[in-house]
Amino acid sequence: MKQGVLTNGRVRLLLSKGHSCYRARRDGERKRKSVRGCIVDANLSALALIIVKKGEQEIPGLTDTTVPRRLGPKRASKIRKLFNLTKNDDVRKYVIRRKLPEKEGKKPRSKAPKIQRLITPVVLQRKRRRLAMKIKRSVKRREEEAQYHKMMTQYSKEKQAAKIARRRSSASRRESESARYSKSSK
Repeated sequence: MKQGVLTNGRVRLLLSKGHSCYRARRDGERKRKSVRGCIVDANLSALALIIVKKGEQEIPGLTDTTVPRRLGPKRASKIRKLFNLTKNDDVRKYVIRRKLPEKEGKKPRSKAPKIQRLITPVVLQRKRRRLAMKIKRSVKRREEEAQYHKMMTQYSKEKQAAKIARRRSSASRRESESARYSKSSK
């Protein structure tokens, strides 16, 4: 049943992305699909409806009874919000439990969800450990960087010294050769 199609039968419409009753598989894809109009008639056996506004009288079996939610919240922050709890309150005491049907000769049992995002000492310990590891890594990196710079400066100094020594030796060799040459020419 497609809203906006004012017939009580089926019509074939060209539908594209964004239309109800159709999911496009590719960009720009359109497809002709058969959809039923939104006019209600005797051919329909069941309708899914939502009551938007309450009338003067109660509808027996529908609006005269209240059915509680079967499941309560599972997340710690949502349980806090539901019961207006502070951060110091223990969330585990406020979990909505569901009583199971009793079996003969056995204790009454109840079920409760496992609370997610619960801040426990273990969680805090892990957080502290992560932070400590982060700090440790940064300190180690800084030390290694300093050591590397120290090593590189020493290496560059040695290289420079070797270069100067090479220049000096070649200069002295040149001087000795020129002196020998000048002596032999005289």
